[in-house]
Amino acid sequence: MRLRRLVIEPGGVVPWHSHGDRPALILVTKGEIEEYASTCAVPIVHVAGDVAAERRDTSHWWRNLGTEPVELYSFDIL
Repeated sequence: MRLRRLVIEPGGVVPWHSHGDRPALILVTKGEIEEYASTCAVPIVHVAGDVAAERRDTSHWWRNLGTEPVELYSFDIL
C-alpha cells in the first residue's frame, strides 16, 4: 500500500490516468474538486470529508476550479 498527500492549487489538475494496475481510495481533506471520469457523463464534485473509490475500471482526471488549494490523500494498493 502507498499513501500520498497531494495539494492541487486553484486551476490545477491531476492528469488523465487509469487505475487498472492500482486501485485506490482518495480522501478529500480540504476544499472542493471536480472529477471527470470515463464512466460519467457529468463531472463528480468532491468536497472535504468525501472518500472516492478508484477501481480497476476507473480512468479519470481531476480539476480544482476553486480559489483555494485542495488537499487529497491517496491510498493506492500496489
